[in-house]
Amino acid sequence: MTESEFNDRVDATLEQIEEVLDDAETDIDVQLGGGILTIICENRTQLIFTRQAPVKQLWLATKSGGFHFDYDADQESWVRDSDGSRLDTFFSQAFADQAGETLPFDLTGA
Repeated sequence: MTESEFNDRVDATLEQIEEVLDDAETDIDVQLGGGILTIICENRTQLIFTRQAPVKQLWLATKSGGFHFDYDADQESWVRDSDGSRLDTFFSQAFADQAGETLPFDLTGA
């Protein structure tokens, strides 16, 4: 994957997540800019996505730790580098654990 393709995939993924959160009508604050998506939950905790171009990974920071995702073209999804779990499934659970809300994050093809 070229750097341009990587950046396009990250942008598409972050925009999809932002759209789900904007449409949810919750008290979640979302800030997207410069390849960083910051989600501020009602309880003031944060989930932060950052692009890591040198290693072509998307990183997620939560209150329980940091997680790294690689893009898997066969699955058309970001997958966690340590166990192969899909970003949409992993993030849905991390978001529910941290924000106390359940939202569907279908990120296939992003």
